[in-house]
Amino acid sequence: MSQNKTEAESKIKSWNIIKKILLPMILFLILVIIKISLSIIVPLKQNQIDVFNHILNFGFIITLSWLLIRLIKVGEDYIESRYLINIPDNLNARKVHTQIRVIERVLIVVVLIISFSTFLMTFEKIRQFGTSLLASAGIVGIILGFAAQKSIATLFAGLQIAITQPFRIDDVVIVENEWGWIEEINLTYIVVRIWDLRRLIVPPSYFIDKPFQNWTRTSASILGTVFIYADYKAPIQSIRNELQRILDNTELWDKKVCNLQITNASSQTIEIRALMSASTSPIAWDLRCLVREKLIVFLQENFPESLPRYRIELEKGDL
Repeated sequence: MSQNKTEAESKIKSWNIIKKILLPMILFLILVIIKISLSIIVPLKQNQIDVFNHILNFGFIITLSWLLIRLIKVGEDYIESRYLINIPDNLNARKVHTQIRVIERVLIVVVLIISFSTFLMTFEKIRQFGTSLLASAGIVGIILGFAAQKSIATLFAGLQIAITQPFRIDDVVIVENEWGWIEEINLTYIVVRIWDLRRLIVPPSYFIDKPFQNWTRTSASILGTVFIYADYKAPIQSIRNELQRILDNTELWDKKVCNLQITNASSQTIEIRALMSASTSPIAWDLRCLVREKLIVFLQENFPESLPRYRIELEKGDL
């Protein structure tokens, strides 16, 4: 049964690949047939042949560019299908996805530039102009470098992020005091999906020049904290036992860290910190909310005298 399912999935993937490259391949074959027909079957004058050849060359350039871009997309889809990111332990997969998406964009830009340059070179006058332009290319490059300094810096920052990977696709980050996930990594901008589904668009140079938090740099696991403020009469050991019971009865806890300590004390209350671990940051958020609610209910129902209160001491002369 599983073998048949695997074979069916393999056939579907193969058909999807064929569909993506079928149309440009058909167009390419049609152009080849027309080219052969013009040179063998159809009698034309030399100037007519030159015009048709120029049109066909333009068609070849467009079709080959289209085919190469489709092949790049197919390669990207194939590699990404081998490394799934919708699993808990997806660190290596996110690393591969980040590199592949940036490389795919760079390759497409290179294909488009080469195709456009090749098309221009099919014109004799432009070819002659290009040869003479090489002599002054250094000066033009310096001028363009100064004019587009910021854009070039942004582009190189995008490449640097793709190589060094301070973050990856689906990493949890805090940028500009906003908590979210890395959704897209492009050469000129980064898309951060905020927890409330807003999108924060950030230039790559921001991540090079400014500090930011990456909660899943080496692992998706994360520690969550809950602070409870209680009276000095609060039974710490009972609260600690209740925390353990709450975590044992929920699937949100990954069973690694469970701790409860008094981390501060003021003139009125004590600060109790509950520390727990979870497999991912969204799960950690839900776990923190659950523990906070249940600990407050526990104190309300069992130790109401432990809730924060203000004390006033009155002497006989004050009555």
